Formats: sequence, C-alpha cells, structure tokens
Amino acid sequence: MTMELPACRDGYLLARRVTDEVRRTGKHFLPLPVLRRLDALRSGHATDRLPYLRTFLDCVLDKHDGRYANRTYLALPLLDMVLDDPEGPLDPNHMATLLIADVVRFESRVREPRGPDTGPAGGGADPDPPGPDTTRKRLRHALRFVSDDLGGLDAGDVADLLPRPPATAAGRWFDLTVQPVYVLHDEFFFIRALQAHEMLFTAVVAEVRAAITALRDGRPGAAARHVDRAAASVDRAAALFRLVATMRPDHFTGFRRYTQGASAIQSEQYKRFEVLCGLPSGERLCSAAFAGVPAVRAEAEDAAHDTVARAYLDLRRRTPVGHAERELLHAALARLEDRHQRWKATHRSLAARMLGDAPGSGYTDGVPYLTACLGNRLFRQLAERPAARRVT
Repeated sequence: MTMELPACRDGYLLARRVTDEVRRTGKHFLPLPVLRRLDALRSGHATDRLPYLRTFLDCVLDKHDGRYANRTYLALPLLDMVLDDPEGPLDPNHMATLLIADVVRFESRVREPRGPDTGPAGGGADPDPPGPDTTRKRLRHALRFVSDDLGGLDAGDVADLLPRPPATAAGRWFDLTVQPVYVLHDEFFFIRALQAHEMLFTAVVAEVRAAITALRDGRPGAAARHVDRAAASVDRAAALFRLVATMRPDHFTGFRRYTQGASAIQSEQYKRFEVLCGLPSGERLCSAAFAGVPAVRAEAEDAAHDTVARAYLDLRRRTPVGHAERELLHAALARLEDRHQRWKATHRSLAARMLGDAPGSGYTDGVPYLTACLGNRLFRQLAERPAARRVT
C-alpha cells in the first residue's frame, strides 16, 4: 500500500486507498508500519493545506494516537465537514437520509454477483453476508426510513430514487466516513445507523435552540412549533432501532470487542439536546453520562447556560402567557418528553437483546445503566412547578 501523497489537490486519492485497506483488514488491524507512515504524513506540512485529508487521518489514527472514542469511530469530524459543505451546507435530517440510502445500496450489493476481491465494503470478499430474509427485512426498514424524508413514497419507488451526496469537493468524502474496526458485514450498516442518529440529534439541537430563542422573544407559539419539529426528529431516530435490530448478535459481538472505549454515551449532540431542554440534576451531571462529554458538561455548568425550561419560566414571570399559547406549548413539550421516553425504552430493549448482561463499551453497566436512565425527565424543573404539571 503506497503512502506517498498522490497528485490530488485535496488528498482524496490517498484517503480512498487507505479506506479500501481499512475495510479489507479492519481499522484495529492496520499494520504498525502503515500507521506510522500515515502518522508521519499527517505530521508533515503536506496536510496543512488539505483539511479533509487531515481530518480523515485523525479519524483513522485514533487508536494509534490513544484517543479512540465514539466521535472518531463514527468519523464524525469528517462527516461534519461534509455536512458543512462550502458549496451548500446540508440539512442534518437530509444527511440522515443520505446515510441510510447508502445502507440500501450497500445491502443491495449483497445479492449481486461479485468477484473475490470486490466485496461491498470496498475491498476483500465479504465475510458472512446476511441471509436473504435478514437482507429483505433490513432493506425494508431502511427504505421506509428514506421514504419518510422523500414525501412518504412507496418503498419500491424509493429504491429507484435513492438520494446521493452532492457532487461537490466535500461530497466526495461522504463514502470515506465508514471506517470499520473489523471485517464483519454488519458493522458497515451499524456505523451508518449511528451516524444517522447523530445527524438527527444535531437537527433536534437546532430546533430546541430555536425554541429557546422564540421563548426569549415572547413567542411561545413559535417555540411550540420548534419543539414539535424536535419531537418528530426524535421519533425518526427511534425508527432507526428497527433497522439496528436486524444486526446479527454474533456479528455485533464479533466487532464490539474492538470498540471498547467508543460508546453512544459519548454522544455530544444527544447530551446537548438534554441540557438544552432543562438542566439535569447535579448527580447526573457528575455521573458517567457526562464524563465522556466534558464540553457539554461545561456548557451546562455555565451560569449563562439557557434552557427551554428556564426560558419558559422567565417568560411567565415577566409577561402573561395566553391560555391558548400556553396549552399549545405544554402539549408540544409533553409530546417531546413522550417521544424521548419511547426512544429510551426502545434503546434499552434493543441493548438487552444484543448485550444481555455484558457491560457497555463506554465503561457503564450496560442495560442496568439504560434502565436507570428511564427515570430521567427533560423538563423536570417544569414538573416541579404546580402551574406546569401537565407538561409531564
């Protein structure tokens, strides 16, 4: 594998070669000489003017650097650069659709004839692809998810209309954001599903922030609309669990042994969503839930940090809120709380099936940790106020 920088203005050709090698061997098993050569390349001045390549290498070398975590396992720094495409930023909800559309293409190739060196992951024969029943189920759930973003088209029609990343300099890097640690088939779609979750919670965070702004501007009706859009994205994230449930437990166990230290508990966007709704208890902020997201915990502990609960209580103190608008907002907050509780319950059920009694990869107790989280509420400050009890 040649590590010299090809004649490419953004380093894409080299990154393509590295990706093929990663998918052939698994990132965990890249040979030390290769890792050292990539590290030397990254440290040189050549990557100073190649931000995509630099970010790509930071993700590939996370284990080598001793900073392996969920964000680099999912190549989120690179995916975020694609999301913020200078030629036209992408909507996070639509990015989630692009990610699952890629799952459809990936899984569809399982049924196509291929040579011994053209496995669907981009290099090497595909080890142990799923059987036809599992593939059909996986495709059905993936197509349903994609169709929801394309106007509810029939799943059969969507297969012919699968959206693709933009044909831009940034869009080319979309395909290089799957860097599996092992060589089992199911890890590809697992990574894409987790990335889609991150994009959906990115969209949720934007809506919750917009709701806070609307409340500060004295527009509770507009805040309710933003909260409802956030609830719809949380609901869409929960739908991804049906897709993940098609993962074969032996495949999950097979690659999970190499993901220790990378866990969804480290999701900054999910935790940011939580602390923007209402300030968690001091006990939760000091727990394992926030230990892996120090930046978000710092935001929450900042005296100036704002939340939906705080903004709403301040609004009610400074000006009367009409009955109709108050009811509209209370109903929207209740829907978001309900969707979040369903999301957590579904997550826990899926984890129980996949993990059993095994601990979580983020150094938690696994299923018992998720069970305890069911008691958390987004708007607990509002629930403590008699005037707002119906919010919960």
